[in-house]
Amino acid sequence: MGARAEALEPRQARGPGCAAALPPCGRGRSGPPSHPPPTRSWPVTLPARSFPSRFPRRNMAGNREEAPDYGRGVVIMDDWPGYDLSLFTYPQHYYGDLEYVLIPHGIIVDRIERLAKDIMKDIGYCDIMVLCVLKGGYKFCADLVEHLKNISRNSDRFVSMKVDFIRLKSYRNVLIVEDVVGTGRTMKALLSSIEKYKPNMIKVASLLVKRTPRSDGFRPDYAGFEIPNLFVVGYALDYNEYFRDLNHICVINEHGKEKYRV
Repeated sequence: MGARAEALEPRQARGPGCAAALPPCGRGRSGPPSHPPPTRSWPVTLPARSFPSRFPRRNMAGNREEAPDYGRGVVIMDDWPGYDLSLFTYPQHYYGDLEYVLIPHGIIVDRIERLAKDIMKDIGYCDIMVLCVLKGGYKFCADLVEHLKNISRNSDRFVSMKVDFIRLKSYRNVLIVEDVVGTGRTMKALLSSIEKYKPNMIKVASLLVKRTPRSDGFRPDYAGFEIPNLFVVGYALDYNEYFRDLNHICVINEHGKEKYRV
């Protein structure tokens, strides 16, 4: 590449009781920008200490994990500062409503591609019924299914893949696709209702798993990212139907919560 790639640096980590120090970007953390965020050229180079080159073995604070854990995914630590909004493009009507970017869109897409490979390797080349949990799960489900289909197209075996939205009366091999697992109680109730149809196999894939003190211990079979107990929006995750058109997963600020409160 002729041009030198720009390094994408995380925001400075927040200390106890202190606000994060942001690099100069023409805007504060909560107020409206003085000018639109600059458009950055791609590709960008992610520093090794920020995003791991081998997702299952490192978390997003740079610490190593002992072994891959599909049910945990990429672990984002509580002190992960995220990225300043000025480093990315996002819809102008959300200026002033977001705190920072937690997971950039490109990382989400790459992680979902890896999940598809893990799922296909784990369950084998058998017919799959994909059940999407609406509404927040539709974007994750669509991208995951597309990657699964690409793997099937490039293999020597055809894999039949059907998608439905929790309406079937009979099941065989089931993959449930969810956007966020929090307490786990909703997913446990859904699994209980599906198990009465005696499917051959049930697997759960969730884009996000929140670390919350209210969790009952449920873990999905496949997780994209394990995140702190934050209020996140974007990538079809909404707040009162807003932010579904935001590609990145971001943390909403208090101004955004109040603005879109019903």
